[in-house]
Amino acid sequence: MLKTHLSDLFESRGAKMVEFVGWKMPLWFTSITEEHLAVRNKAGIFDVSHMGRMLIEGKDSTHFLNYVTTNNVEKLRPGRMHYSTICNQNGGIKDDVMLQRITEDKYVLVTNASNREKIYNWLIQNSKGYEVKIEDVTFEVPMLAIQGPYAEKIMQKIVEIDLKKLTFWRLATCKIMGYETIISNSGYTGENGFEITVWRVPRSEGENFIKIYMEILKAGEEYGLKECGLGARDTLRLEAGLVLYGNDIDEDTTPLEAKLDYAVKMDKGEFIGREALQRQLNEGLRKVRVGLKMLEKGIPRPHYEIWCENEKIGVVTSGTYSPLLNIGIAMGYVKPKYDEVGREVEIAIRERRVKAKMVEWPFYNEEEYGRRRKNVP
Repeated sequence: MLKTHLSDLFESRGAKMVEFVGWKMPLWFTSITEEHLAVRNKAGIFDVSHMGRMLIEGKDSTHFLNYVTTNNVEKLRPGRMHYSTICNQNGGIKDDVMLQRITEDKYVLVTNASNREKIYNWLIQNSKGYEVKIEDVTFEVPMLAIQGPYAEKIMQKIVEIDLKKLTFWRLATCKIMGYETIISNSGYTGENGFEITVWRVPRSEGENFIKIYMEILKAGEEYGLKECGLGARDTLRLEAGLVLYGNDIDEDTTPLEAKLDYAVKMDKGEFIGREALQRQLNEGLRKVRVGLKMLEKGIPRPHYEIWCENEKIGVVTSGTYSPLLNIGIAMGYVKPKYDEVGREVEIAIRERRVKAKMVEWPFYNEEEYGRRRKNVP
């Protein structure tokens, strides 16, 4: 089982450790609910070092990445990042990724942990004819996420750059305890926050990364910063309406069906999967992703059927009990003709059908929670 630089530390601190796609990771430290609400109301810190990180450099790096991803890399300026997908020839999603443009010809691609090797091999396979260097730096570039309304105040005590100028999807380089660090305004919770990658820290220097982690914890004490595990990470992303690979998206689902079309730029020129996506636009979608909020008591789970007037119209792909809203919420796919906000449906939970309705995401009130909240501490 793979370990991050912090796995042994977490175990010694009493975290509930589990195996997650080959990595030893914390599921929770105190409880999923406590950690979830800390992020929504104060701040939480996550070890996300299990995510894949690819360093892509070379004079053809922009053209190459524009070909293998669906978003428009040519419009991505240095010091910025965007969300994108990598598709197969049939338009199915091989992975959803974050792409950071560090300099003119230097990028960092962040993949899902489960897809790291698959995407690395796919990039190598499709790089023939391009002058690019692709390096998997996952194991020596640990990564943290500090999320929540107090994230900026906490991280401002750690870095010298002015974080107020680092708006959403912007990034900057700085030094933390002598290590080159990339800090970006991004995350997977719906909240304002930062993700940091600390460069070239081999496991033999793991103690130094632990010192960085502990320093951030210390800086966050006065703001109620809590250590968070995978459990809260999942419930937070679901409340925000963010997809999880393997649940909500896969190689049999296109970004158009997943309503990720904002990350697909059909007018940018040729890219892998474009023909299939254009065909789907012409012929129509097979299914579409929807948000679901329970109207009756019940917790929706993946694979539960979605019904409307005695017809099975789809299936749940992600579901949980929302610690913030105190109700069951879910995402799933339905036949396109049923995609209508406010439509009442039923979810088959065990032996009965429980009422729910289709809603937009995020599931919370954006004036009160999330990065668009009105009252920022």
